[in-house]
Amino acid sequence: MPFQTLCKQRYIAEGETVPFAVDGREVIVMWPDGGQPRAYEAVCPHDRQSLVNNSDFNGRILICTVHGWVFDGRDGNGLDPQGCKLTEFPIRMTGDGMVEIDVDTEL
Repeated sequence: MPFQTLCKQRYIAEGETVPFAVDGREVIVMWPDGGQPRAYEAVCPHDRQSLVNNSDFNGRILICTVHGWVFDGRDGNGLDPQGCKLTEFPIRMTGDGMVEIDVDTEL
């Protein structure tokens, strides 16, 4: 499926995460401080726990509060432990202020 509308850009903000449900999948849009918005499957790769209600984001890193795994908000790479990564989906901002996502393509 091609890109589909996720939300208006004003609903996401730098330094925050926002959860969404897209085609039956939990997704979080994470906008790290000084970076660009990124979209990830809202599931920790450790134990497949949802990150929607089980995570903390400080504007730079995301921590899964179930088992303490830590991820870089700029690229989804695991910081603790290293060698893991959140599943990322392409997102884009349109000229009319909308955010679009493609959940059929993984980056």
